[in-house]
Amino acid sequence: MSFRSIVRDVRDGFGSLSRRGFEVRLMGHHRGKSHGSLNDLHDQPLIVQNSRWASLPPELLYDVIRRLEESESTWPSRKHVVACASVCRSWRTMCKEIVKSPEICGKLTFPVSLKQPGPRDGLVQCFIKRDKSNLTYHLFLCLSPALLVENGKFLLSAKRTRRTTCTEYVISMDADNISRSSSTYIGKLRSNFLGTKFIVYDTQPAYASEHIPPQGRTSRRFNSKKVSPKVPTGSYNIAQITYELNVLGTRGPRRMHCIMHSIPVSSLDAGGTVPGQPELLTRSLEDSFRSVSFSKSLDHSVEFSSARFSEIVGPRDDEDGKTRPLVLKNKPPRWHEQLQCWCLNFRGRVTVASVKNFQLIAATQPAAGAPTPSQPTPPELDKIILQFGKVGKDMFTMDYRYPLSAFQAFAICLSSFDTKLACE
Repeated sequence: MSFRSIVRDVRDGFGSLSRRGFEVRLMGHHRGKSHGSLNDLHDQPLIVQNSRWASLPPELLYDVIRRLEESESTWPSRKHVVACASVCRSWRTMCKEIVKSPEICGKLTFPVSLKQPGPRDGLVQCFIKRDKSNLTYHLFLCLSPALLVENGKFLLSAKRTRRTTCTEYVISMDADNISRSSSTYIGKLRSNFLGTKFIVYDTQPAYASEHIPPQGRTSRRFNSKKVSPKVPTGSYNIAQITYELNVLGTRGPRRMHCIMHSIPVSSLDAGGTVPGQPELLTRSLEDSFRSVSFSKSLDHSVEFSSARFSEIVGPRDDEDGKTRPLVLKNKPPRWHEQLQCWCLNFRGRVTVASVKNFQLIAATQPAAGAPTPSQPTPPELDKIILQFGKVGKDMFTMDYRYPLSAFQAFAICLSSFDTKLACE
């Protein structure tokens, strides 16, 4: 029996894991007749330990999942890897060993990947669809190199709410239920009245650091799932985005700075890492997050499995200021004499001129190897960490890499959508 046949038999034997097994975990939220009720949790066990598949020899199980991981490298076929992680505890443990984080493999497999840093050696290509009528934004993973596409793997969504003194973007892992009372709520973006300063809030602190501001005010309606049992769920300031004032419009295009409180500047050093990264598949299936899959024109049966975030690591040493937060700045565009406009090289990923377009690079020098006036800037500092730009009406591309995560990159791009009367 081939490993594809094994995976197919496993999915059939457990009764449509991608639908009943995942969707019923939205506690208190019923999305339609096709969704199971909460009573189904008591009628059918979600993780069966005594099945014939739970007793497979470890060597055979390792070979099956390893070959599946290598062959099913893109969505939608990658749903089979998710199905394997949903079989039982032994299969989940094996998947945790084989499936690597996006930083290493460059693939987004589980929802936990959305809060893990992107790959070091390339960009994760995504696109954002804006719906002006509903004030919503949906982030998708690109499935093809084409810019104007109508399908993709759904990752995150956001809804804009205009208040008296600020604008707020609620970020969720559900495409339709976008609210702070939802169990899929994972963070938010809030601006000041002028739209020149933004703060990114996460439901969990990234790591114990004196540079992370204290927990913000929470709401009684707050019902987000705890992603770490040892840390209270709340609103933690993990990043601050600032747009320079340009009332007279004499200093060219927008200028922005991002202070990433959750990412130390040492992460850009050789061998540096982002602390407090969430682990993969260490949580029981009953408490896992849920995510809808492709855009509505594609199959809706593909679901993510998920896991809790890892324990928050302790504070790092403050030698040479290595725990200082990473600062990002927009790459200054150059003036094109023939076109009479400001230009940036997006390498074909942006096709429409817009004030919202930007590229972010590191603004803070790493502790080691700082260049002198006689030495050129290291190539690592010139790497584009995040780029965002328009490709059509209500269509934008978003490409990110290490040390940013998809959640952080999405929040930064949302700040570019907001109206900035004093920055144009």
